[in-house]
Amino acid sequence: MKILYAGPLSPNDSSLYRLWALERLGHEVVPFNSYDYRFRNSLFEKIALRLAAGPMVVRANKDLLQIAAAEKPDLLWTDKLLSMRPETLNRFRAMGIVTVSYMIDNPFGTRQDPGWRLYIKDIPHYDLHVVQRDKNILDYRERGARDVIKVQTAYEPTIHYPSPPGWSDKDRNRQVSFIGTPYDDRSTILKKLSELNEFQVVISGNSRAWKRELGPEVFACLYREGELFQQQYREAIWRSKINLSFITHANQDEFVHKSFEIAACGGFLLAERSKGHMDRFREDEEAVFFSSFEELVQKIRRYLPDEEARTRIAAAGQARALRDGYHNDRQVSLIVDRAQSIINSLRTTSA
Repeated sequence: MKILYAGPLSPNDSSLYRLWALERLGHEVVPFNSYDYRFRNSLFEKIALRLAAGPMVVRANKDLLQIAAAEKPDLLWTDKLLSMRPETLNRFRAMGIVTVSYMIDNPFGTRQDPGWRLYIKDIPHYDLHVVQRDKNILDYRERGARDVIKVQTAYEPTIHYPSPPGWSDKDRNRQVSFIGTPYDDRSTILKKLSELNEFQVVISGNSRAWKRELGPEVFACLYREGELFQQQYREAIWRSKINLSFITHANQDEFVHKSFEIAACGGFLLAERSKGHMDRFREDEEAVFFSSFEELVQKIRRYLPDEEARTRIAAAGQARALRDGYHNDRQVSLIVDRAQSIINSLRTTSA
């Protein structure tokens, strides 16, 4: 297919990785970078994001329609795009272009992210919505969605892969490691872990957010290496004896893409127990899980000194992630298959 792909396309965005997967699957992709439609003034950008309105929204919708008229794609794929207007989607339908929305976040969760105003109005106007949660399937259908498919978040195989042969604890300088954001009560949990004074706790991620949550003194003790992406992120997983992964409860997540990335990198995964995680990894064979702070401490004490067990479980988790297609190529192909069926149905009807 020829696909007009609109979303945030920086080297550190998972939306770019899905674009790469489409290209690897043989599709012709026309990129549309939503970052080109942001205000340089941070205050104006915050207001525009919250309201999903303003001249940049108008220009983005106009430009998308012009590109579509020139390129004549089979499919419009919007990835985490909050600035689409319902009338723009209707114009795409009139042009015979099927529209797909991929949304990794949850507009109906409790996290209170800004900017959902236009997106909620868009729901009945897309041909297909791609979501990450069973609950969202009902949420979207209740608001008039034409079709909804659930796929899991995924790792990017060109970035997330195992360490070189011979890698061992002698190469690991992070004991209990978390790389990510301080959603929910993560800062409290990590602070309590460090207060045990039994093992090293290392945090990487957005420095401003972590400093705000931890306080200056704890931040200075636990925070290292900044916000990590691509090669730095992968190598930090390699250098961690235990890689922590938390469910984002405010987003009502069933699993998190970090778990699949850790497994793909051959890292030892200690993840918050959930049905989504347990459906995808055999407990204590391909990953290790915890449900409480006490169990988390118990699992760290059990596995931190046992390199052999960690190595065995990490290798099994990496094999499972590869075998069962927890990567972008497989998950993106599921979306393309559903979109192709919609295209075929519309062509049959019009014929």
